[in-house]
Amino acid sequence: MTDTSAYTPPKVWKWNAKGGGRFANINRPIAGATHDKELPIGKHPLQLYSMATPNGIKVTILLEELLALGRTGAEYDAHLIKIMEGDQFGSGFVAVNPNSKIPALLDRGTSPPTRVFESGAILFYLAEKFDAFLPKGPAARAECMSWLFWQMGSAPYLGGGFGHFYAYAPQKIEYCIDRFTMEVKRQLDVLDRNLATRRYLCGDEFTIADIANYAWYGSLVLTNLYEAQEFLDVASYTHVVRWASGIHTRSAVQRGRRVNRTWGPTEEQLPERHDASDFG
Repeated sequence: MTDTSAYTPPKVWKWNAKGGGRFANINRPIAGATHDKELPIGKHPLQLYSMATPNGIKVTILLEELLALGRTGAEYDAHLIKIMEGDQFGSGFVAVNPNSKIPALLDRGTSPPTRVFESGAILFYLAEKFDAFLPKGPAARAECMSWLFWQMGSAPYLGGGFGHFYAYAPQKIEYCIDRFTMEVKRQLDVLDRNLATRRYLCGDEFTIADIANYAWYGSLVLTNLYEAQEFLDVASYTHVVRWASGIHTRSAVQRGRRVNRTWGPTEEQLPERHDASDFG
């Protein structure tokens, strides 16, 4: 085991391809495609390329919520991108998302087709396109966008920081775990204080801000993301738990969580979704 306290950074960093732990095979310091591979195209205008990670389920939850509202134009094909096998580095995927991260959306209902990448951008695009889950008043809309972008800025500390060092790093480094645990607990406190006087993040209305935050913090407090419920004492954030539990019971949310999922109980998996009847 490396003595991390003795590490001195070199003058110029060099990539050690074998030093990345669990994700060494998909992490690299350069962008671009590694192989030629076209993306499949389904029958609907909306083509989603994703996996049921917290960022991935944001979009499938919203699409299922839109369909539940009767927005038939939100019908979609959800194609599985196996990120541990490097599907996100195929040339077709990189053409839709040059950042090689899921989710990525291609709207073939426009001419030319519209690509949208980054989960928050996809939520905003779809909410505007279908006129739902996005407040119209200037103040309410600004509040919604603030909580949406709060989540986008906070998630790297939860996932890439806390999740990586607590659950995935090849070595347990106390300083790193303490640093990111402190930040995640601060984030939970931010949410808890806001939700103490509100049903949803922005008030009485369920919005894309709730969907984005639920995907991460709902998973943290309800489904034991990173197996860290006890470590983070998530039950003490009672308002977050109440809020997440209410969202978790929504039928559209339950469907959205299943899409592009390939792990867990069989009845919770739906690797690809091309029609509402796929849910059985």
